[in-house]
Amino acid sequence: MSGRLEKLGEEISHTVEQPDIDALVRRNRELEQLEQDHRRMEQIFKQQAHKLRERMKEINCLYGISKIMEQTGLSLEETFQQVVDLIPPSWQYPEITCAQLLINDQSFRTKNYKNTFWKQQAKITAYGEPIGILTVCYLEKRPDMDEGAFLAEERSLINAVAELLG
Repeated sequence: MSGRLEKLGEEISHTVEQPDIDALVRRNRELEQLEQDHRRMEQIFKQQAHKLRERMKEINCLYGISKIMEQTGLSLEETFQQVVDLIPPSWQYPEITCAQLLINDQSFRTKNYKNTFWKQQAKITAYGEPIGILTVCYLEKRPDMDEGAFLAEERSLINAVAELLG
């Protein structure tokens, strides 16, 4: 019986082709390249998703301000305070962001406001005359971005908010 098995094994080994080592090496390189490409694309996807989340926060801020401005029955002071309170969640680091609005000799601040070195400011004008200033500060140092620790889009946002307030 063992002789028959040996003969059968020899027949099978002759019919099965031996693997082409060069082809396997090439295929392995292709797979490694695909894996690198996948990792690179995954990183790009994560960066784009982060940027999209930041843009959504900015849009929500502007939408929130427009909803506040539409409300009837709010005093000017209540309107300004609600706008100031909307600002920190719209910045890249909301947990360390604070804001202050100085307008018409009045001050409106987030509860955690502290004037720091890491800040952005935008002038508020009405009919071409300065009437106030909007300040957004980080309470801690953050890595340098486009404008100190702030994104270019945050500059655009603070300018848009200041324009809406003017």
